[in-house]
Amino acid sequence: MTVIEQPHDEFVRLTGPFRRELLTHCYRMLGSVQDAEDLVQETYLRAWRSYEDFQGRASLRTWLYRIATNACLNALRDGSRRVLPAGLGGPATDPITLGRRDPEIPWLEPIPDEQADPAAVVAGRAGLRLALIAALQHLPARQRTVLILRDVLAWSAEEAANVLGITPAAVHSTLQRARARLDRLEPAIDEIAEPAEQEQRALLDRYADAFERADIAALTRLLTKDAVWQMPPNPSWFAGRDSVIGLLAARLRGEGTRLVPLRANGQPGFAMYHDGDAFAVQVITLRGPAIAAVTAFHDPALVRRFGLPLRI
Repeated sequence: MTVIEQPHDEFVRLTGPFRRELLTHCYRMLGSVQDAEDLVQETYLRAWRSYEDFQGRASLRTWLYRIATNACLNALRDGSRRVLPAGLGGPATDPITLGRRDPEIPWLEPIPDEQADPAAVVAGRAGLRLALIAALQHLPARQRTVLILRDVLAWSAEEAANVLGITPAAVHSTLQRARARLDRLEPAIDEIAEPAEQEQRALLDRYADAFERADIAALTRLLTKDAVWQMPPNPSWFAGRDSVIGLLAARLRGEGTRLVPLRANGQPGFAMYHDGDAFAVQVITLRGPAIAAVTAFHDPALVRRFGLPLRI
């Protein structure tokens, strides 16, 4: 007996495979995993409501991206953007007296590799790294969208124009402005050369060991000269190895500290615990044989998003 597929079952079967890449797309647009999840839910609800009217004039993937992109653009109309401390002002110089934490600022969030589009994780340096996501948030919404569609997803100008309802010529001019602005914001974003996997693992093992023991001399040897340390929701951030080491020397206590490996934004990282309690999520940027940046998200609840407990 032939089983006739119901419209809802057909919709779930055909659209389900795109959920993770749509989540990644919305995350790039918004800089927040929670906001991206909400808009993916909205995208699927809108798509289901209009599924019977979908004529197949575009591919199902393009149709879903159009709905998701418009949902993101609507969400961005209030002009708010997610930021990291380095996007708010100059670096701090006093590791003892830090600025007050500001949970009211819409901070950028990391995305676990397990939630992101697998293709984006594999090519993380090109399209998912924290530095790129942070820089994208400084672009106007339309420029951000065009740059993501053209340079990150490698869509044609015609495909991007179809999603946005503009002409290919408008896509080209918007892309030029977006690229120029992004180059000013993050000129070295494509120049990161990570070590080979075995060297990377050894480097991260040395870092975790030195951090847990509060071995300042060892940490000094692991950082690049221009290393950066950020720790949202604290707006203070530190630039340069000497400043970062000054911060670590003043703040690290060693005993009771443990780092548990994780992956975020296609980059290595750690969940940081103090005396068994979750304290922060660190996302590590490597350059050559050293650590170029650490973004330590001081939000214990984030560890749950990585499938880790609040207490170990």
